[in-house]
Amino acid sequence: MEKKEIKQKVYEIIINTLGVEPEDVKDESQIAGDLGGDSLDEVEITMKLESEFSIAISDDKADKCKTVGDICKLVEGILNEE
Repeated sequence: MEKKEIKQKVYEIIINTLGVEPEDVKDESQIAGDLGGDSLDEVEITMKLESEFSIAISDDKADKCKTVGDICKLVEGILNEE
């Protein structure tokens, strides 16, 4: 899967989960700060990512993701390991 396609799907999941406007979501946007997400939203996003990409994301790795860009890099990294 191409980097662009991964990013598009990650953005889509975040937009749908948090109910934010697409133009508000940028690589540097913080889930908790900028986009108003809480810990439950972060868990939901992680579960949706695991389902969408058929991957497993450890709690440890998920906790380190603070921005949308961090999430994209994590998913890309896991997919490239396979």
